[in-house]
Amino acid sequence: MPDFCFAPQPQPSVGIANSTDRFPVRRIFCVGRNYAAHARELGNDDREPPFFFTKPADAVIDDCGPVPYPPLTNNLHHEIELVVAVGEGGANIAAGEALKHVWGYGVGVDLTRRDLQDEAKKMARPWDWSKGFDNSAVCSALIAADKAGNPDSGRIWLSVNGVERQSGDLADMIWPVADIIAFCSQSMTLQKGDLIYTGTPAGVSELKVGDHVTGGVEGMGTIDFTVSGGAS
Repeated sequence: MPDFCFAPQPQPSVGIANSTDRFPVRRIFCVGRNYAAHARELGNDDREPPFFFTKPADAVIDDCGPVPYPPLTNNLHHEIELVVAVGEGGANIAAGEALKHVWGYGVGVDLTRRDLQDEAKKMARPWDWSKGFDNSAVCSALIAADKAGNPDSGRIWLSVNGVERQSGDLADMIWPVADIIAFCSQSMTLQKGDLIYTGTPAGVSELKVGDHVTGGVEGMGTIDFTVSGGAS
């Protein structure tokens, strides 16, 4: 092992359902506009090819505690998503082989500083500041694919303070999980520990400090967290 000039930061990870083990997170890929209704609500074409953005691995945060409201925004949005955990790496993976690379699944919320994203879009700038901030990738405990199966349908939903805001079905995804893995692996080699947030249905809207967020994906788990009053 090399000597470092200071101790490395802890390995980012997420929980595993019914286990004390944790899943080490290497990278976080997110698919944009993968539900037609959500693409339309943001004023975009619902038939364009998938595109990806990233979050740093240490943006991940367990859903079982408070999630701090981030700085530099007055318009924080929730986006409920199915999360895919990669357990076998590869490049140029064929869609027909892609599900063999899945370790398991979870439920995530891609938090977005929408005002910063809207400003970046207008100026044709990257989305990093609006998407890749601290604690912006909320994630439930993962369920292994050999227990959960590989879902191609099932309800996905999110409620805030008991009022449902997002509701859809995995069958509504423009690009299903196998295609997402295949597309992503054409650009870079996927590795064990990568997480893929697969897109969100319509109904994204604002969160405030104190809001209680619940949601889930049928058969894949649930999320439950409260927005706290600022970065820790």
